[in-house]
Amino acid sequence: MTHLRQLMLDELQRRNYSQSTVRSYIYAVEDFAKYFHRSPERLGPEHIRQYQAYLFRERKLSAGTIEGRTAALRFLFVKTLRRPYLPDDIPFPKRQRRLPTILDQEEVARLIDSAANLVHRTMLMMLYATGLRRAEMCHLTVSDIDSKRMVIHVRQGKGGRDRDVLLTPKLLETLREYWRWMKPRTYLFPGTVRNWRADVPITEKIVWTAVAEAVQRAGITKRVSPHTLRHCFATHMLEAGADLRTIQVLLGHANIQTTARYLSVSTTRIQAAPSPFDTLQLKPIYDPKDDRNEE
Repeated sequence: MTHLRQLMLDELQRRNYSQSTVRSYIYAVEDFAKYFHRSPERLGPEHIRQYQAYLFRERKLSAGTIEGRTAALRFLFVKTLRRPYLPDDIPFPKRQRRLPTILDQEEVARLIDSAANLVHRTMLMMLYATGLRRAEMCHLTVSDIDSKRMVIHVRQGKGGRDRDVLLTPKLLETLREYWRWMKPRTYLFPGTVRNWRADVPITEKIVWTAVAEAVQRAGITKRVSPHTLRHCFATHMLEAGADLRTIQVLLGHANIQTTARYLSVSTTRIQAAPSPFDTLQLKPIYDPKDDRNEE
Protein backbone atom coordinates (compact mmCIF):
# COMPACT_ATOMS: atom_id res chain seq x y z
CA MET A 1 0.00 0.00 0.00
CA THR A 2 1.39 3.39 -1.01
CA HIS A 3 1.88 6.20 1.48
CA LEU A 4 -0.70 8.38 -0.30
CA ARG A 5 -3.31 5.60 -0.34
CA GLN A 6 -2.84 5.07 3.39
CA LEU A 7 -3.14 8.81 4.04
CA MET A 8 -6.41 8.96 2.13
CA LEU A 9 -7.77 5.85 3.86
CA ASP A 10 -6.94 7.34 7.25
CA GLU A 11 -8.65 10.61 6.34
CA LEU A 12 -11.78 8.83 5.06
CA GLN A 13 -12.02 6.65 8.15
CA ARG A 14 -11.38 9.59 10.45
CA ARG A 15 -14.38 11.33 8.89
CA ASN A 16 -16.47 8.14 9.24
CA TYR A 17 -17.21 7.63 5.53
CA SER A 18 -19.09 4.43 4.69
CA GLN A 19 -17.19 1.41 3.38
CA SER A 20 -18.87 1.68 -0.03
CA THR A 21 -17.80 5.34 -0.33
CA VAL A 22 -14.25 4.46 0.74
CA ARG A 23 -14.04 1.77 -1.94
CA SER A 24 -15.41 4.03 -4.68
CA TYR A 25 -13.11 6.94 -3.72
CA ILE A 26 -9.99 4.75 -3.66
CA TYR A 27 -10.92 3.22 -7.03
CA ALA A 28 -11.50 6.68 -8.56
CA VAL A 29 -8.06 7.91 -7.44
CA GLU A 30 -6.36 4.74 -8.69
CA ASP A 31 -8.06 5.08 -12.09
CA PHE A 32 -7.07 8.77 -12.25
CA ALA A 33 -3.40 7.94 -11.56
CA LYS A 34 -3.46 5.05 -14.03
CA TYR A 35 -4.75 7.30 -16.82
CA PHE A 36 -1.81 9.72 -16.46
CA HIS A 37 0.76 7.06 -15.39
CA ARG A 38 1.79 9.33 -12.54
CA SER A 39 1.24 9.68 -8.83
CA PRO A 40 -1.75 11.97 -8.05
CA GLU A 41 0.63 14.09 -5.97
CA ARG A 42 2.14 15.29 -9.27
CA LEU A 43 -1.22 16.15 -10.80
CA GLY A 44 -3.70 19.00 -10.37
CA PRO A 45 -7.00 20.62 -11.46
CA GLU A 46 -6.05 20.82 -15.15
CA HIS A 47 -5.46 17.06 -15.16
CA ILE A 48 -8.87 16.55 -13.53
CA ARG A 49 -10.53 18.47 -16.38
CA GLN A 50 -8.71 16.31 -18.95
CA TYR A 51 -9.75 13.19 -17.03
CA GLN A 52 -13.39 14.31 -16.94
CA ALA A 53 -13.35 14.86 -20.71
CA TYR A 54 -11.86 11.38 -21.19
CA LEU A 55 -14.58 9.81 -19.02
CA PHE A 56 -17.30 11.58 -21.02
CA ARG A 57 -15.94 11.12 -24.54
CA GLU A 58 -14.15 7.77 -24.46
CA ARG A 59 -15.53 5.88 -21.47
CA LYS A 60 -19.08 7.17 -22.12
CA LEU A 61 -19.80 7.38 -18.39
CA SER A 62 -22.87 9.21 -17.09
CA ALA A 63 -22.67 12.66 -15.52
CA GLY A 64 -23.67 11.14 -12.18
CA THR A 65 -20.80 8.65 -12.25
CA ILE A 66 -18.31 11.37 -13.21
CA GLU A 67 -19.67 13.56 -10.41
CA GLY A 68 -18.78 10.76 -7.99
CA ARG A 69 -15.26 10.48 -9.45
CA THR A 70 -14.84 14.25 -9.14
CA ALA A 71 -15.95 14.17 -5.49
CA ALA A 72 -13.26 11.57 -4.81
CA LEU A 73 -10.57 13.71 -6.45
CA ARG A 74 -11.73 16.80 -4.58
CA PHE A 75 -11.37 14.85 -1.35
CA LEU A 76 -7.89 13.70 -2.34
CA PHE A 77 -6.52 17.13 -3.16
CA VAL A 78 -8.36 19.30 -0.63
CA LYS A 79 -8.75 17.01 2.40
CA THR A 80 -5.84 14.58 2.05
CA LEU A 81 -3.15 16.64 0.32
CA ARG A 82 -4.38 19.87 1.97
CA ARG A 83 -4.21 21.93 -1.21
CA PRO A 84 -6.29 25.13 -0.92
CA TYR A 85 -8.26 24.60 -4.13
CA LEU A 86 -11.59 26.38 -4.45
CA PRO A 87 -14.69 24.50 -5.68
CA ASP A 88 -14.42 26.27 -9.04
CA ASP A 89 -10.91 24.88 -9.45
CA ILE A 90 -12.38 21.34 -9.54
CA PRO A 91 -15.90 21.80 -10.94
CA PHE A 92 -18.55 19.11 -10.94
CA PRO A 93 -19.99 18.21 -14.36
CA LYS A 94 -23.45 19.52 -15.15
CA ARG A 95 -25.87 16.76 -14.28
CA GLN A 96 -29.36 16.21 -15.64
CA ARG A 97 -31.84 15.76 -12.81
CA ARG A 98 -34.28 13.09 -13.92
CA LEU A 99 -37.41 12.07 -12.10
CA PRO A 100 -37.13 8.63 -10.46
CA THR A 101 -38.95 5.64 -11.88
CA ILE A 102 -42.08 4.88 -9.86
CA LEU A 103 -44.05 1.63 -9.93
CA ASP A 104 -47.72 1.70 -9.00
CA GLN A 105 -48.84 -0.51 -6.13
CA GLU A 106 -50.10 -3.25 -8.45
CA GLU A 107 -46.67 -3.41 -10.08
CA VAL A 108 -44.93 -3.52 -6.70
CA ALA A 109 -47.15 -6.42 -5.62
CA ARG A 110 -46.44 -8.22 -8.90
CA LEU A 111 -42.71 -7.67 -8.42
CA ILE A 112 -42.70 -9.10 -4.88
CA ASP A 113 -44.87 -12.06 -5.91
CA SER A 114 -42.34 -12.81 -8.67
CA ALA A 115 -39.40 -13.24 -6.27
CA ALA A 116 -37.42 -16.42 -6.94
CA ASN A 117 -37.43 -17.67 -3.33
CA LEU A 118 -38.26 -16.70 0.25
CA VAL A 119 -34.96 -14.85 0.77
CA HIS A 120 -35.50 -12.70 -2.31
CA ARG A 121 -39.15 -12.12 -1.41
CA THR A 122 -38.24 -11.00 2.11
CA MET A 123 -35.59 -8.60 0.78
CA LEU A 124 -38.00 -7.05 -1.74
CA MET A 125 -40.67 -6.65 0.92
CA MET A 126 -38.13 -5.10 3.28
CA LEU A 127 -36.99 -2.54 0.69
CA TYR A 128 -40.53 -1.44 -0.14
CA ALA A 129 -42.05 -1.60 3.35
CA THR A 130 -39.27 0.41 5.02
CA GLY A 131 -37.68 2.58 2.33
CA LEU A 132 -34.23 1.34 3.33
CA ARG A 133 -31.19 1.85 1.15
CA ARG A 134 -29.82 -1.49 -0.06
CA ALA A 135 -26.57 -1.09 1.92
CA GLU A 136 -28.58 -0.40 5.08
CA MET A 137 -30.63 -3.54 4.54
CA CYS A 138 -27.53 -5.65 3.90
CA HIS A 139 -26.11 -4.69 7.30
CA LEU A 140 -29.26 -5.24 9.37
CA THR A 141 -28.83 -7.62 12.28
CA VAL A 142 -31.43 -9.87 13.87
CA SER A 143 -31.37 -7.69 16.99
CA ASP A 144 -32.32 -4.63 14.89
CA ILE A 145 -35.85 -6.05 14.48
CA ASP A 146 -37.82 -4.61 17.41
CA SER A 147 -41.17 -6.38 17.32
CA LYS A 148 -42.28 -4.87 20.66
CA ARG A 149 -42.05 -1.31 19.40
CA MET A 150 -42.77 -2.36 15.79
CA VAL A 151 -39.71 -0.57 14.42
CA ILE A 152 -36.46 -1.58 12.74
CA HIS A 153 -33.28 0.08 13.99
CA VAL A 154 -30.92 1.35 11.29
CA ARG A 155 -27.39 1.66 12.67
CA GLN A 156 -24.95 4.05 11.04
CA GLY A 157 -26.97 4.79 7.92
CA LYS A 158 -25.83 7.25 5.29
CA GLY A 159 -23.92 10.06 6.92
CA GLY A 160 -23.34 7.91 10.02
CA ARG A 161 -26.88 8.61 11.32
CA ASP A 162 -29.03 6.13 13.26
CA ARG A 163 -32.80 6.05 12.79
CA ASP A 164 -35.87 3.86 13.20
CA VAL A 165 -38.08 2.78 10.31
CA LEU A 166 -41.51 1.15 10.11
CA LEU A 167 -42.07 -2.52 10.92
CA THR A 168 -45.52 -3.39 9.64
CA PRO A 169 -47.50 -6.47 10.79
CA LYS A 170 -47.38 -7.96 7.28
CA LEU A 171 -43.60 -7.52 7.08
CA LEU A 172 -43.15 -8.96 10.59
CA GLU A 173 -45.16 -12.03 9.61
CA THR A 174 -42.89 -12.62 6.62
CA LEU A 175 -39.75 -11.99 8.70
CA ARG A 176 -40.84 -14.63 11.22
CA GLU A 177 -41.47 -17.14 8.47
CA TYR A 178 -38.08 -16.28 6.96
CA TRP A 179 -36.30 -16.60 10.34
CA ARG A 180 -37.80 -20.06 10.96
CA TRP A 181 -36.43 -21.19 7.59
CA MET A 182 -33.06 -19.37 7.51
CA LYS A 183 -32.31 -19.10 11.25
CA PRO A 184 -29.78 -16.24 10.86
CA ARG A 185 -27.50 -15.65 13.83
CA THR A 186 -26.07 -12.12 13.66
CA TYR A 187 -26.91 -10.61 10.29
CA LEU A 188 -30.51 -10.80 9.14
CA PHE A 189 -29.42 -11.63 5.61
CA PRO A 190 -26.20 -13.68 5.98
CA GLY A 191 -23.75 -13.85 3.10
CA THR A 192 -21.19 -16.41 2.04
CA VAL A 193 -17.43 -16.91 2.19
CA ARG A 194 -15.94 -19.16 -0.51
CA ASN A 195 -19.49 -20.22 -1.46
CA TRP A 196 -20.26 -21.33 2.10
CA ARG A 197 -22.83 -19.59 4.24
CA ALA A 198 -21.11 -17.45 6.89
CA ASP A 199 -22.03 -14.94 9.58
CA VAL A 200 -21.23 -11.95 7.35
CA PRO A 201 -23.57 -9.43 5.72
CA ILE A 202 -24.96 -10.23 2.29
CA THR A 203 -23.42 -8.33 -0.63
CA GLU A 204 -25.31 -5.63 -2.50
CA LYS A 205 -24.87 -7.65 -5.70
CA ILE A 206 -27.26 -10.29 -4.32
CA VAL A 207 -29.90 -7.60 -3.79
CA TRP A 208 -29.47 -6.38 -7.36
CA THR A 209 -29.85 -9.97 -8.60
CA ALA A 210 -33.02 -10.49 -6.55
CA VAL A 211 -34.63 -7.38 -8.04
CA ALA A 212 -33.48 -8.06 -11.62
CA GLU A 213 -34.83 -11.63 -11.60
CA ALA A 214 -38.17 -10.53 -10.13
CA VAL A 215 -38.50 -7.74 -12.72
CA GLN A 216 -37.98 -10.24 -15.53
CA ARG A 217 -40.42 -12.76 -14.06
CA ALA A 218 -43.03 -10.04 -13.49
CA GLY A 219 -42.76 -8.79 -17.06
CA ILE A 220 -42.14 -5.21 -15.94
CA THR A 221 -40.59 -3.13 -18.70
CA LYS A 222 -39.68 -0.09 -16.60
CA ARG A 223 -36.08 0.33 -15.50
CA VAL A 224 -36.10 -0.96 -11.92
CA SER A 225 -33.29 -1.16 -9.35
CA PRO A 226 -33.31 -1.82 -5.59
CA HIS A 227 -33.41 1.95 -5.06
CA THR A 228 -36.63 2.11 -7.10
CA LEU A 229 -38.48 0.44 -4.23
CA ARG A 230 -37.24 3.18 -1.90
CA HIS A 231 -38.64 5.78 -4.33
CA CYS A 232 -41.94 3.86 -4.47
CA PHE A 233 -42.16 3.73 -0.67
CA ALA A 234 -41.72 7.51 -0.37
CA THR A 235 -44.10 8.36 -3.23
CA HIS A 236 -46.85 6.00 -2.10
CA MET A 237 -46.58 7.30 1.49
CA LEU A 238 -46.93 10.86 0.21
CA GLU A 239 -49.97 9.87 -1.84
CA ALA A 240 -51.48 8.19 1.24
CA GLY A 241 -51.33 11.48 3.13
CA ALA A 242 -48.02 11.34 5.06
CA ASP A 243 -46.30 14.70 5.48
CA LEU A 244 -42.87 15.47 4.05
CA ARG A 245 -41.19 15.77 7.45
CA THR A 246 -42.28 12.24 8.45
CA ILE A 247 -41.06 10.83 5.15
CA GLN A 248 -37.76 12.70 5.54
CA VAL A 249 -37.16 11.09 8.95
CA LEU A 250 -38.05 7.61 7.71
CA LEU A 251 -35.79 7.91 4.67
CA GLY A 252 -32.91 9.40 6.66
CA HIS A 253 -32.56 12.48 4.46
CA ALA A 254 -30.40 15.24 5.95
CA ASN A 255 -32.17 17.90 3.86
CA ILE A 256 -35.93 18.08 3.35
CA GLN A 257 -35.33 19.44 -0.16
CA THR A 258 -34.17 15.95 -1.10
CA THR A 259 -37.49 14.56 0.13
CA ALA A 260 -39.49 17.29 -1.60
CA ARG A 261 -38.62 15.92 -5.04
CA TYR A 262 -41.26 13.23 -4.50
CA LEU A 263 -43.86 15.95 -4.91
CA SER A 264 -42.88 15.90 -8.59
CA VAL A 265 -43.83 12.24 -9.06
CA SER A 266 -46.87 11.97 -6.80
CA THR A 267 -49.82 11.61 -9.18
CA THR A 268 -52.39 12.39 -6.49
CA ARG A 269 -50.62 15.65 -5.63
CA ILE A 270 -50.30 16.56 -9.32
CA GLN A 271 -53.97 15.75 -10.05
CA ALA A 272 -55.17 17.59 -6.95
CA ALA A 273 -53.38 20.82 -7.87
CA PRO A 274 -55.84 23.34 -9.35
CA SER A 275 -55.01 24.48 -12.85
CA PRO A 276 -55.49 28.17 -13.72
CA PHE A 277 -56.54 27.02 -17.19
CA ASP A 278 -59.87 25.77 -15.84
CA THR A 279 -60.78 29.24 -14.57
CA LEU A 280 -60.45 30.87 -18.00
CA GLN A 281 -63.66 32.15 -19.58
CA LEU A 282 -63.28 30.92 -23.16
CA LYS A 283 -65.65 31.19 -26.10
CA PRO A 284 -67.34 27.92 -27.17
CA ILE A 285 -65.48 25.84 -29.74
CA TYR A 286 -66.54 26.78 -33.28
CA ASP A 287 -68.46 23.91 -34.86
CA PRO A 288 -68.79 23.94 -38.70
CA LYS A 289 -72.13 22.10 -38.32
CA ASP A 290 -73.65 25.34 -37.04
CA ASP A 291 -73.13 26.93 -40.47
CA ARG A 292 -74.78 23.98 -42.23
CA ASN A 293 -77.80 24.18 -39.92
CA GLU A 294 -78.31 27.84 -40.85
CA GLU A 295 -78.44 26.94 -44.54
